[in-house]
Amino acid sequence: MVKVSFNSALGQKDVKKEDNNEALIPEYKDPEDGIRVRQQSKAWCWCMCLGLALMLSGVVVGGAYLYRYFMLQVREERVFVCGVDYTERDFMIPDDDEVPLDLPSQLRRLQERIHVWEDEEVELINVPVPEFADSDPADIVHDFPRKLTAYLDLSLNKCYVIPLNTSVVMPPRDFLELLINIKAGTYLPQSYLIHEQMIVTEQIDDVDQLGYFIYNLCRGKDTYRLQRRDTIMGMQKREALNCHKIRHFENKFVVETLICEQ
Repeated sequence: MVKVSFNSALGQKDVKKEDNNEALIPEYKDPEDGIRVRQQSKAWCWCMCLGLALMLSGVVVGGAYLYRYFMLQVREERVFVCGVDYTERDFMIPDDDEVPLDLPSQLRRLQERIHVWEDEEVELINVPVPEFADSDPADIVHDFPRKLTAYLDLSLNKCYVIPLNTSVVMPPRDFLELLINIKAGTYLPQSYLIHEQMIVTEQIDDVDQLGYFIYNLCRGKDTYRLQRRDTIMGMQKREALNCHKIRHFENKFVVETLICEQ
C-alpha cells in the first residue's frame, strides 16, 4: 500500500495566491456617482455666489439709504420759522380774468416751520396748531420733480395727495429767497387769504411709488387722492360735505385748503 500525503505549506501558499488574485481585482464604482458629486458641488457653489450677491446688493442699497438719511438729517438743521399777517377774503383761487373782491376782514397771523431742499426741489412745511380753532395742524410736502403735493392732517392722521399746483406753490429757489428776506426783515409780508376746495376721490394702497419724501410722510397712514373743485365760493349752493381746513402759505399769500369727503 502506498501512502499519499500533501504538504500543508503548499496548501497555504495556494490560498494566499487566491487572496492576492482577489486583491488585484478593482472595486467597481458607478461613474454617475462622481457626476452627481460634481453637480452637487456646482449647485452649492452657485447658491453661495447668489447669496453673497444678494447680501452685497442689500449692503449697497442699505448704505445708500443710510447715507441719504444721514445727509438729510444733517441738512435738516437749516429750518425757517416764519410768520405772515393776512386778512381774510371770501373768494376761491381766481381764474385768469377774475379779480378777488375785497371785503372787511380781521387781521390774523400764521406761523410755519419750513425747510426747503433746493437740490432736491422739495419743500416741507409744518403748520402747528393755530391760534384760531377752525384750522387743522398739518405737515405738507411739495415735490417738484414728481409734481405732487401731499397733506398730512395731524388731527385726522390721514394723508392726501394731489398734483402740484405751480400757480399757487412758489418754486423752491424763489421760496427760499422769500424766506431769507422775511428772516432778514427786508420783506415784511402782510398778505391776504385765498380758498381752494379739494374732494377726496379714492384711497391709495401703495405709497411706495410717490417718492422718498411723500412716502416718509404718508407711510402707515390712510392715504387718499384729491381732486380740485374749481368753483367760486358763493356762486353755487354748497353741498353737505364733511370738510377740514388747513391754512398755510408757500407764496406771498395764505391759502386755505378745504379737504372734503363726499
